[in-house]
Amino acid sequence: MSSGTATSYALNMMEPRGRLFVRNGDDVYPGMVVGELSKDGSDLEVNPTKAKQLTNIRAAGKDETIRLTPVKPWALEEAIAYVNPDEAIEVTPTQVRLRKQILDPLRRKQFSRKRVSDIEDFLN
Repeated sequence: MSSGTATSYALNMMEPRGRLFVRNGDDVYPGMVVGELSKDGSDLEVNPTKAKQLTNIRAAGKDETIRLTPVKPWALEEAIAYVNPDEAIEVTPTQVRLRKQILDPLRRKQFSRKRVSDIEDFLN
């Protein structure tokens, strides 16, 4: 994920996959939890800043208006009940957000693999 502003185009593509936690126009950054998969409840790791490619060529189909399901803002108590052990709650005067403790996705994967190997070494 890259830092920037969430776009309705990207959120519209993500919405069928699960529940979203960000709205169109919200600032996002790597490591921020932007949604939850509907199948297994894990976090959506996608890029909500992707914009639609604009060209000078007219398309045969018309552009549809994008209608997103309204996102309910987090209350602090809800975020505390929802947070996973590898996540943190970020509280600002205007928002309550969830983020990963390790922001870089590559380092997060390395850490999870290292943790699994440490557990296997401990059990053997």
